[in-house]
Amino acid sequence: MTEYFITFIYQPFFNLLVFFYWLLDFVTRGNGDMGIAVILLTIVIRVILYPLSLAEQKSHKERQEITEQIKQIEEQYRTDHIAQVQAKKSVMKTNRRVLIAEIINLIIQVTVALMLWKIFATGLKGEDFHLLYSFMPKIDEPFNLVFLGKYDLTKPSLTLNLIQSVLIFVLETILLLGSDSPVTKQQFVRLQIILPIASFIIFLGLPAGKKVFIISTLVISIILSSIRTIQYRFESYKAKKEEEELKAAEEQVIVEVK
Repeated sequence: MTEYFITFIYQPFFNLLVFFYWLLDFVTRGNGDMGIAVILLTIVIRVILYPLSLAEQKSHKERQEITEQIKQIEEQYRTDHIAQVQAKKSVMKTNRRVLIAEIINLIIQVTVALMLWKIFATGLKGEDFHLLYSFMPKIDEPFNLVFLGKYDLTKPSLTLNLIQSVLIFVLETILLLGSDSPVTKQQFVRLQIILPIASFIIFLGLPAGKKVFIISTLVISIILSSIRTIQYRFESYKAKKEEEELKAAEEQVIVEVK
C-alpha cells in the first residue's frame, strides 16, 4: 500500500513541486522561493479537487436534509422508541449514497494530508531526490527554504499563524452570510470566535511551510465562497423582487376588478 501511495500520489506531486521551484529559480536567475512553489502546488491541488468540492457542497445540503428528517422522526415517534429506530434506519438506507460519498471524500482528504505531511517532512529538505523523474531538470541544492526572504519554512512563524487564524474568521463569516438558515448565537461563537482561536493554538507549532499551504488554501476558499455568497444574495434579492412585483400586480388586478 505504501509503495502505491509513493508511486502514484506522492512522487508526481513532489516532482511537480520541485519543477515549480526549478522554474522560479530559472526565471529569477538563482533566487527560487520554495514558499511560492508551495503556493503554486496548492493551486494545482485545489483545481484537481474542485469537482470534489462541488460534490461536497451538494452532500452538505443533503446532510442538512437528513438531519432535518431525523429531527422530525424523533418528534413524531417521541414515545415509540422502536418505531423511531426503524424510521431512522429507513432514512439512512435511502440516503446511503451520501454516506458513501462522505467516506470517499474523507479518504481523499486523508491521502492529500499524508502527501503534504511527507512533502514538508522530507521533500522540502531534499531527502526524496531519489524520487525525481529522470527527465526532470537538474536542481541546485540545497533548496531556498526562506519564504519571501523572511519566513523559514522549516520553523514555526507567529505571523503566519496569526494570518491563518484571521483568514479562518473571514472564511467562516462569508460562509455564514451565504447560509440558507439564520445564524444562531451558538454558531457565531463556535465558528467565528472559538474556531479561529483554537486553530491559532493548535497550529502554533507547525512549520511555516505547512502554514503557507493552509493560508493559500484559505485564500482560494475565501475567493470561491465570496463568489458563491454574492451569487446567492443576488438570486435571493431577485427572487424577492419578483415576488413583490407579482404581489403588487395581483393587488392591482383586485383593485381594478372592484
